Amino acid sequence: MSSATAPAKPRVRVFAVAGAWLLAVALACAAAYHFSAERAGAALRAKAERHAAALALDLNGALEKVETLPFVISLQAQVQQGLQHPGDAARIDALNHYLAEVQQRAQVAAAYVIDHNGLTIAASNWQDVQTFVGNNYGFRPYARAALAGDVGRFYAIGTTTSLPGYFLAHPVADPGGSHGRPLGAVVLKISLDAFERSWAGGDERAALVDRNGVLFLASQPDWKYRSLKPLDDAARREIAASQQYTGRRIDPLPAAAAALPVVEQPVGPLGWRLMLFVDPAPARQAARAMAFGTALLLLAAALGAHAWSQRRAHARSLDAARAALSEASTQLEQRIAERTAELVRANRDLAERYRELQQAEQLLRETQNELVQAGKLGMLGQMAAGMTHELNQPLTAVKAFADNAVAFLDHGDPDSVRENLQHISDACSRMGRLIGQLKGFARKSEDLVGPVDLAASIRNAALLLEADYRQHGAALSITALPSARVMGDSLRIEQVLVNLMKNALDAVAGADERSVHLVLARDGDDAVVTISDSGPGLAPQARARLFEPFFTTKPSGQGLGLGLAISSSIVQAMGGQLAATDPPGGRGVGGAQFVLRLPLLDTEEETA
Repeated sequence: MSSATAPAKPRVRVFAVAGAWLLAVALACAAAYHFSAERAGAALRAKAERHAAALALDLNGALEKVETLPFVISLQAQVQQGLQHPGDAARIDALNHYLAEVQQRAQVAAAYVIDHNGLTIAASNWQDVQTFVGNNYGFRPYARAALAGDVGRFYAIGTTTSLPGYFLAHPVADPGGSHGRPLGAVVLKISLDAFERSWAGGDERAALVDRNGVLFLASQPDWKYRSLKPLDDAARREIAASQQYTGRRIDPLPAAAAALPVVEQPVGPLGWRLMLFVDPAPARQAARAMAFGTALLLLAAALGAHAWSQRRAHARSLDAARAALSEASTQLEQRIAERTAELVRANRDLAERYRELQQAEQLLRETQNELVQAGKLGMLGQMAAGMTHELNQPLTAVKAFADNAVAFLDHGDPDSVRENLQHISDACSRMGRLIGQLKGFARKSEDLVGPVDLAASIRNAALLLEADYRQHGAALSITALPSARVMGDSLRIEQVLVNLMKNALDAVAGADERSVHLVLARDGDDAVVTISDSGPGLAPQARARLFEPFFTTKPSGQGLGLGLAISSSIVQAMGGQLAATDPPGGRGVGGAQFVLRLPLLDTEEETA
């Protein structure tokens, strides 16, 4: 009996040790799995929170950028006049074109104006089949808010186009204030589809949720127009009354999607929430890897313990390896901390450089404005002698006609007196026009950008230089369209024209034939002003540097070399081009030619 039980005791101890070891391994793996899952989940959540904050900031910025645009549009006189005279076809047509230009420049989906009853009287898409004109949107919350005097905001699917968008409305005040209520409202429709497309392909699933819990933007297409939970009756009635999601059935999210961890950020003034649904699969995968690694580590530890009992030297080697691994981990953490500090310093330096760049840009803009004014005053100084002669001549004529009138009055000849007085009036009118043009040209520009009649600007510039051309015996011929409207600053456009025409006069001053020819024509959607002269022309070396500041081909003391540089800068700021080209007969025939291009505001039919 004793001999049978003796071999069983070592086996029992072996089984007991093995069982205890397996239990310890199972507990360690479970602990490692739990710890790793929590840590990986926290990391995923932190990453999602940073991502959500960035997306919310981007979306808030886009909404804030257009927040004040309806208010600015509501201040336009043509908007108020269109609401006051909805039956005036010309006013409504002009308002339609203005709204179309606003829609294109602001890059919004649509812009339209509704009257105090919610009826659309003008829209940027008045020519489309699905135009808003004639539709009544008084049932929409944004329309009701704006017509009550507040700012209206609403996101919905369009009842006319079936396209979703963010509607932003602002009331149009009655200038007379007699009605006690707005004349109507200006409404902008902004598409948010670009944000939805940018969310696709990310690690997290993004969605924008309204205050009722409906997902109206989602990176997962089948989540769109679903709710976080079943909607109550009040929410369904509200959505149905406003036709917010017309044609869509709002069902709850699938249970698997609703159970995902979520981080969220508030967006906009309507109680929206940007939600990122975090997929826990990577965290579980990392936890399984950690548990498996722990099991392997414990197995390695068991093998190491067994080997230690066999080879003590090998055990000391393993201890050294673990110490080296710990040191490497410490060094790695230290390097990460140092790199983080370097990145913080780099970001600080970048912010400081950006601030300095803004200051330099402001200084450059102020300097450019001062140079523009200095160029105008310098040009007036060059024209001073001609202007003196131009004013002295009519003054002498006025004195002569006045003396003649006195003499005719003494002789009792009232008809001759009347004729002389008429001559005096004509001479005074001419001097008044010339002085008025000089005052307007010398006035400092305030960057008042608006429609400018380029033909009128050419006539004004020619009037300023008429005396100089006559004094130098030069002929100025002008071939121009009756009208060509461009967008810009009238004073700066006249300064460019005066500078080009004065340069042409200087070029022909010493030539046998002294002629300057100006042509205003249309080339596609551009107004083109061509100024050619009969002077000696431009050398290739000079042409390459014409628009450099302080470069001049004139003798010393006759120019600073800023005129063409300033003119080129002015034209580029208006979206145009200024260039020196070969004359029509080629470079060998002599003379210089400058071409000024500016985008036209009118269509070709209107110009014709």
